Parts: sequence; structure tokens; C-alpha cells
Amino acid sequence: MKDGILYRSTTLDGEEVHQLVLPTLHQSIVLKSLHDDLGHQGKDRTLFLLRSRFYWPGLETDVDAYIRQCGRCIRQKTHEKRSAELVNICTSQPMKLVCIDFLSLERSKGGYEDILVITDHFTRYAQAIPCRNQSAKVTAKALFENFIVHYGFPAKLHSDQGRNFEGKIIKELCRIAGIQKSRTTPYHPMGNGQVERFNQTLLKMLGTLEDEEKSDWKSYVAPLVHAYNATRHDSTKFSPYYLMFGRHPRLAIDAYLGLYSEKESDNRDRVSYASKLNKRLKYAYKVAAAEAEKNASRYKCHYDLKVREATLAVGDKVLVRNVGLRGKNKLADKWSKEVYVVISIPNSDIPVYRVQKETGGPTRTLHRNLLLPFTAIPKASDLQVSDDTQTVPLKTRSLRGKQKHEGAETDHISESEDSESDEEFYIQHFRKPFRNSSLSPTAHASQNCPSSHSTFFQTVLRPETDLSSGITYSGSVSDLIPQPRRTTRTRRPPDRYGEWITANRVVTFIPQK
Repeated sequence: MKDGILYRSTTLDGEEVHQLVLPTLHQSIVLKSLHDDLGHQGKDRTLFLLRSRFYWPGLETDVDAYIRQCGRCIRQKTHEKRSAELVNICTSQPMKLVCIDFLSLERSKGGYEDILVITDHFTRYAQAIPCRNQSAKVTAKALFENFIVHYGFPAKLHSDQGRNFEGKIIKELCRIAGIQKSRTTPYHPMGNGQVERFNQTLLKMLGTLEDEEKSDWKSYVAPLVHAYNATRHDSTKFSPYYLMFGRHPRLAIDAYLGLYSEKESDNRDRVSYASKLNKRLKYAYKVAAAEAEKNASRYKCHYDLKVREATLAVGDKVLVRNVGLRGKNKLADKWSKEVYVVISIPNSDIPVYRVQKETGGPTRTLHRNLLLPFTAIPKASDLQVSDDTQTVPLKTRSLRGKQKHEGAETDHISESEDSESDEEFYIQHFRKPFRNSSLSPTAHASQNCPSSHSTFFQTVLRPETDLSSGITYSGSVSDLIPQPRRTTRTRRPPDRYGEWITANRVVTFIPQK
């Protein structure tokens, strides 16, 4: 005891420390001061500051829960994680699915600074067309004149949600040709992963050009892409060119040295060539499909190892990843301030959800990786406060614990209507009953908690006769007295929820199930 205040003497890092035994009423103030006001530091740093100054039962558990429920920490420090398993896109023949995307580079001679990249999903056959801009008219013209007229109309065209791909010209072209148009969810490039992967390969190839050649990179795109198509792809074990045309291409070195394929020279008529070509393509398609499926399964297995999936259902509340921020945004929150609600699941086979703000507004279709379940922060509706009351600390304990009145679903402490006391006090519930038979409850209270120790103990521990006039309860005063801690037993964290009692009001906190 120091100046009538109770302290706990302990050793931290080899140094004796006197910790103030903090009443529950002031714990929220201390947590705010040592966490919120000191830069929202992590659990370990906050615990160090607290343990060197204060003590109460279940301190570490309370700090952990407080930090996990801190809204600023959630929005700023929670990183994007893999929250949904990988869903592979499968195709079985060429031109069944064609993926397109734009790649932007430094301005080249002639004013070219964009490349329209087109890849066939099954064969991995790629084409790259330099463009001066990314307008819908330029996109449609380059797609038709450089790809469709040479290889035919695809069954499905897949892209991101860029305006150039979602414009009226592309939609009209798809409608006339009977092409099914699909798109990825916003800010989810994995939905168009094959063309994104080719973009990286093309960038590395163009990056190997000499400095004077890089200023005119548009002249080197076509031969580099042709070299890519002529090389065996790891996922299919065939070159994209072979799967698309049924033969291996002649490269510049072949033409320079006059090299010819012996197999092609044996074809003496068109019927024989067509028959052999048909057999080769059937075999190549079968092997390529099997190899692609095997590699896709391997990629999925490695990807799913780091997935921490949390399934969402209609009605769940989520935060949306802040994406598309312009300029410097190192201090910006990683997650939105607005709370969204899952309103539907368009396709149960893919992790895509349609969400809307709680306050209403337009809906958004987003991938699961861009959504954070909003379950850590208590909702305002969880605090059921009667009229003319104020919100009170959540760290309270019920006098009766889990006891229930007959015919009632939840237990509460009632207050007599004729009570004239306006004094505010806090009733604390302890798990262990009074065990020292040599001392009466009153004597035990006077021995351990003298009236001069602190105002807190004066308001907490009252004679049974004083409580009976204002409060009805099933326990005795001995239930209110803290018992000596047994060192041989691992203490469980205290009950986190309870009731705050005053002479004129009752405020109940109901935890979310």
C-alpha cells in the first residue's frame, strides 16, 4: 500500500516494478492512452507499457482483444491476404477463349506507347500490336485487322474492365460475330493471368534491347513475339505455334542456312499432308490439355497452401480494399471506412461477391481477396442503452454470472423503484467463493481492503444490508470479495461482459454471437 493505493510488486526483465492495481472503471482510459494516443503500436509494445505501470487480472487478454478490435489498426495495418482458393480456367481447343490486355511503355518512334496483347488460352499463342492510344476505336480496329482476319473469330473474348474493352464498339463487334464477352472483377489481374504473365515475358525481352533500339521498340515487337511462339511452353510441352498450325515454324536462321524439315519434305500430296496434320494435332491437343491440367493443379496446390479462407454469406458485413489510389498513398488506409454488406453471390463456383454500402448506393462485384470480414469491431447496435443514458465501458462483470431467472432468456440485476440513492457503484463478480473459514466475509474485507485504501474499494465492497435495499441478487457478499490467487493454477481470463449499475439506469452489453 502506498498513500492508500494498492500496488502489485513484481519483477520485469530482472527489475522490480510496482504495478498499480487498476480498477475496471479506468482500464479503458489507460488502454486508449497507451495504445490509441501512442501511435497504435502492436500488442507486445503496448503490453510492455502497461505491465511496467499497471496490473489487473486478464490484462494480456484484454490488450489482445482491444487491439484486435481497434478500427484504425484494422484499416491501416491489415494486409491483403489470399482469402479464396485458386479457380483455374480450362479450355480444350484453340480459339475457344482469347484474352486481351494493354501494356503501356515509354513512347516509341511514331508516337506508339501502348501494346495490345492478345493470347489464345489453349495454345498460348500470342500476338502484340503496337498502338498509339487505348481508345475503343483503336482497340477494335487492331483486334479485327491484326488477329481476327488471320485466325478467325474466337468463341469467347476475355478482358479486364477497361473502358476500351467495355465500349460500344467492342460490344457491337462481339454481338455481330456472336462472341461471348467476359471480364475480370475490378483490380484483380489474376482473373486474366495468362495475358498478364505474357506481358512480363514481353517486357523482359524488350528490356534486353540496346539503348538505341529501345527508342524504336515497336519495330522489334513482332520478331520477339514470333520467337516466343516458336519456343516450347512449359505448361503444354509444345510450342504455341505448333499447337496453332500443326507444324514448327521456320526461323530466320533456318532460312539463312537453308534448313528444311525432313517430315515436311515427305508430304507428296495434300490428302496425305492433311491426314498427318490431323493426327499430329489430335495427339498434340490431347497431350497439351493433359499437361496444362497437371500444371494448373500444381499451381493451385502451391497457391492454396497460403490461403486462409473465410467463407462469406449473404448479409455479412465487410470492408473493401482501397484500390485505385492516385499519387502517394503510403499513409492512406488499406481498407475503406464505409461498411459494405454482401447482397448476393453471382456464381457459387468462383469467389466473387456482389456488395453494397450499408447506407445504400450502387452495387459492386468484387473478388474475395478484396474483402475483409468486418467482425472484429463491436457494432453500435450491440449496446442496448435505455433512455437518458450514456455509453459505458465494455469491461464489466455481472453479479450473477450465467444464472437466469425462470422464464427469462437473459439475466440482469434489477433496481428497486423506491431507492433514493444516486450514487454510482460497480458490482464485481468473482468465480471463486470465500474459502477462508477462519474469517468472516466482513472481516476478510476489512483485512484485505481497508476503507482508506482507495475510493474504488469503498464503492465496490459494501455490507450486505446496504445492497439489499437497492439491489436484488441471488449471491452473498462473499461472492464480491476477491480471493488470494493460487499460484498452482492457470487463471482463465475474466468474464468480459456484464452490467453497469447506477441508481437510475441499467446499461447492458450483449456480445455478438
